Amino acid sequence: MDIIFLRELKVETLIGVYEWEKRVPQTLQLDMEIALPTSRACQTDDIQDALDYSEIVSHIQNALGSHHFSLLEALAEHIAQILLVDFNVPWVRISAAKINAIRNCQRIGIRIERWKEGFCPAQGPDS
Repeated sequence: MDIIFLRELKVETLIGVYEWEKRVPQTLQLDMEIALPTSRACQTDDIQDALDYSEIVSHIQNALGSHHFSLLEALAEHIAQILLVDFNVPWVRISAAKINAIRNCQRIGIRIERWKEGFCPAQGPDS
Protein backbone atom coordinates (compact mmCIF):
# COMPACT_ATOMS: atom_id res chain seq x y z
CA MET A 1 0.00 0.00 0.00
CA ASP A 2 1.27 3.48 -0.88
CA ILE A 3 0.87 6.21 1.72
CA ILE A 4 1.45 9.94 1.54
CA PHE A 5 1.99 11.88 4.73
CA LEU A 6 1.73 15.47 5.86
CA ARG A 7 3.62 16.35 9.04
CA GLU A 8 3.24 19.29 11.39
CA LEU A 9 0.64 21.14 9.32
CA LYS A 10 -0.40 24.20 11.31
CA VAL A 11 -4.02 25.31 11.02
CA GLU A 12 -6.11 27.96 12.79
CA THR A 13 -9.59 27.08 13.98
CA LEU A 14 -12.13 27.67 16.71
CA ILE A 15 -11.98 24.69 19.03
CA GLY A 16 -12.87 24.06 22.63
CA VAL A 17 -15.61 24.01 25.20
CA TYR A 18 -14.77 27.20 27.09
CA GLU A 19 -16.38 30.48 26.05
CA TRP A 20 -13.08 32.11 25.12
CA GLU A 21 -12.25 29.12 22.88
CA LYS A 22 -15.44 29.78 20.92
CA ARG A 23 -14.19 33.28 20.07
CA VAL A 24 -10.40 33.03 19.83
CA PRO A 25 -8.87 30.86 17.08
CA GLN A 26 -6.21 28.41 18.22
CA THR A 27 -3.34 26.91 16.29
CA LEU A 28 -3.47 23.15 15.89
CA GLN A 29 -0.87 20.81 14.54
CA LEU A 30 -2.05 18.07 12.20
CA ASP A 31 -0.22 14.96 11.06
CA MET A 32 -1.84 12.79 8.43
CA GLU A 33 -1.08 9.48 6.79
CA ILE A 34 -3.24 8.84 3.76
CA ALA A 35 -3.41 5.59 1.80
CA LEU A 36 -3.51 6.21 -1.92
CA PRO A 37 -6.55 4.89 -3.80
CA THR A 38 -4.20 3.48 -6.47
CA SER A 39 -0.47 3.32 -7.16
CA ARG A 40 -0.98 4.51 -10.74
CA ALA A 41 1.00 7.75 -10.17
CA CYS A 42 4.10 5.68 -9.40
CA GLN A 43 4.06 4.34 -12.94
CA THR A 44 2.73 7.35 -14.87
CA ASP A 45 4.49 10.21 -13.05
CA ASP A 46 1.33 12.22 -13.83
CA ILE A 47 -0.29 14.55 -11.28
CA GLN A 48 -3.70 13.55 -12.66
CA ASP A 49 -3.11 10.08 -11.19
CA ALA A 50 -1.98 11.37 -7.79
CA LEU A 51 -3.51 13.00 -4.74
CA ASP A 52 -2.73 16.71 -4.88
CA TYR A 53 -1.24 17.62 -1.48
CA SER A 54 -2.03 21.31 -1.88
CA GLU A 55 -5.67 20.52 -2.70
CA ILE A 56 -5.93 18.35 0.44
CA VAL A 57 -4.45 21.11 2.62
CA SER A 58 -6.64 23.80 1.09
CA HIS A 59 -9.79 21.71 1.51
CA ILE A 60 -9.01 20.97 5.16
CA GLN A 61 -8.11 24.60 5.95
CA ASN A 62 -11.39 25.79 4.38
CA ALA A 63 -13.40 23.21 6.32
CA LEU A 64 -11.78 24.07 9.63
CA GLY A 65 -12.16 27.79 8.99
CA SER A 66 -15.92 27.47 8.69
CA HIS A 67 -16.67 25.29 11.75
CA HIS A 68 -16.36 25.40 15.51
CA PHE A 69 -15.52 22.09 17.13
CA SER A 70 -15.86 21.46 20.84
CA LEU A 71 -13.55 18.45 20.83
CA LEU A 72 -10.40 17.40 19.00
CA GLU A 73 -12.09 14.03 18.53
CA ALA A 74 -14.84 15.60 16.39
CA LEU A 75 -12.34 17.69 14.44
CA ALA A 76 -10.19 14.63 13.65
CA GLU A 77 -13.27 12.67 12.57
CA HIS A 78 -14.33 15.54 10.29
CA ILE A 79 -10.92 15.56 8.60
CA ALA A 80 -10.97 11.77 8.24
CA GLN A 81 -14.37 11.90 6.55
CA ILE A 82 -13.19 14.63 4.16
CA LEU A 83 -10.34 12.39 3.06
CA LEU A 84 -12.39 9.19 2.85
CA VAL A 85 -15.33 10.75 1.03
CA ASP A 86 -14.08 13.76 -0.92
CA PHE A 87 -10.71 12.28 -1.89
CA ASN A 88 -11.82 8.63 -2.07
CA VAL A 89 -8.93 7.26 -0.04
CA PRO A 90 -9.27 3.81 1.56
CA TRP A 91 -7.51 4.52 4.89
CA VAL A 92 -6.34 7.49 6.97
CA ARG A 93 -4.53 8.12 10.22
CA ILE A 94 -5.07 11.61 11.63
CA SER A 95 -3.31 13.19 14.59
CA ALA A 96 -4.67 16.53 15.81
CA ALA A 97 -3.00 18.41 18.66
CA LYS A 98 -3.44 21.67 20.53
CA ILE A 99 -0.11 23.42 21.02
CA ASN A 100 0.78 24.56 24.56
CA ALA A 101 -2.81 24.09 25.74
CA ILE A 102 -1.70 22.74 29.10
CA ARG A 103 1.14 24.14 31.14
CA ASN A 104 4.39 22.18 30.76
CA CYS A 105 2.96 20.13 27.88
CA GLN A 106 4.07 20.96 24.36
CA ARG A 107 1.13 19.27 22.61
CA ILE A 108 -1.99 17.42 23.63
CA GLY A 109 -4.15 15.64 21.12
CA ILE A 110 -5.71 12.58 19.59
CA ARG A 111 -4.88 10.10 16.87
CA ILE A 112 -7.56 8.22 14.98
CA GLU A 113 -7.62 5.74 12.12
CA ARG A 114 -10.52 5.29 9.76
CA TRP A 115 -11.07 3.15 6.69
CA LYS A 116 -13.68 2.48 4.08
CA GLU A 117 -15.95 -0.51 4.31
CA GLY A 118 -14.27 -3.45 2.65
CA PHE A 119 -10.77 -2.25 3.49
CA CYS A 120 -9.01 -4.69 5.80
CA PRO A 121 -7.14 -2.85 8.59
CA ALA A 122 -4.62 -5.72 8.58
CA GLN A 123 -3.58 -4.40 5.13
CA GLY A 124 -2.65 -1.12 6.79
CA PRO A 125 0.80 0.42 6.98
CA ASP A 126 1.89 -1.43 10.10
CA SER A 127 1.36 -4.92 8.68
